[in-house]
Amino acid sequence: MEVKKDMQVKQVAVDKKPEFKNFPMVPRVVFGKGSFNQLGDILMPKRKHSEAPFIFLVDDVFENTELAQRVPLIFNDQIIFISAEEEPKTDQVDALVSKIKSEYQDLPSGIVGIGGGTLLDLAKAVAILLTNKGGSSEYQGWDLVQKPSIFHVGIPTISGTGAEVSRTAVLLGPEKKLGINSDYTTFGQVLLDPDLTQGVSKEQWFYTGMDCYIHCIESLTGTYLNAFSQSYGEKALELCKEVYLGDISEEDSRDKLMMASWHGGMSIAYSQVGVAHAMSYGLGYLLGVKHGIGNCLVFQHLEEFYPEGVALFNKMKEKHGIKLPTGICSNLSEREFETMIFVAMNMVPLWENALGKNWRDTITPEKLESIYRKI
Repeated sequence: MEVKKDMQVKQVAVDKKPEFKNFPMVPRVVFGKGSFNQLGDILMPKRKHSEAPFIFLVDDVFENTELAQRVPLIFNDQIIFISAEEEPKTDQVDALVSKIKSEYQDLPSGIVGIGGGTLLDLAKAVAILLTNKGGSSEYQGWDLVQKPSIFHVGIPTISGTGAEVSRTAVLLGPEKKLGINSDYTTFGQVLLDPDLTQGVSKEQWFYTGMDCYIHCIESLTGTYLNAFSQSYGEKALELCKEVYLGDISEEDSRDKLMMASWHGGMSIAYSQVGVAHAMSYGLGYLLGVKHGIGNCLVFQHLEEFYPEGVALFNKMKEKHGIKLPTGICSNLSEREFETMIFVAMNMVPLWENALGKNWRDTITPEKLESIYRKI
């Protein structure tokens, strides 16, 4: 067939399709009182061979307790007890990775974190660094991890952080406090047993639960809000209100707060947190203030940004007789304030969610220092 030389080919304009996040979810989850007893059966199919152990990273408050005795050790499995008194650190992750590699010829079958957010984040980070070269501080940021982690399991013993469901492992590094945010960070299995949260102190129960509550407020009022994050955030907020303002039994409270934590973590998977979390990172980096109480210390002074959320927070605090510490920043030098502010202002996605692309029109170093000085 003859093609005419003067035939013109029409160019069809195609609108560029929007890009949507294709984020990972925990593929398997068990929920129920006493479900910890199923852990051995759950892990068995994941064992590669008898020389590839499971390494259990366990909060040291459980050392010499019944829970430690219930950990299903076989072959050359190992429990490593770790203190959760301080925030998880990059050098701590690197030391654990070095220890495991030096003791075993083969990679472990998996890492199991048992504890609060500190232990869960350590488990996620160790699982990643066992298969990725370099130190953990090199992966603090967004989507820097190149290779899949080994199989890892999260078992929370306190509810609120959402670490069991999130794609980040928040670490205190030499230069910043920031998460390893990647598709490979998410747990391959989570076990939610409300019975494991018995015995948590009232203050810790409040601070960690408020981490979940603040997740919800920041997600639901943020510029990144969408129907996906809203559906989870609204459910988590409803559960938080039942737990902290309702009249329910202690048993129901444990169940509901565990599910609030799950939903709260999911609410920020497709959105982000905001002002309180960004400023809490500054407190954590400079002063080692733990994440939950750090959020509370900041959030109480954020009426300008979250008026309804702060009012409800104050009701919860009053109902449970919680008195937040004061004078945390009273003796800091100008250099120390500058350090906290630098860390906080580098949490760009959090500020964009809270205030939009032009957030720097509102948030200045002077503004942040004025808030920190109230703490």
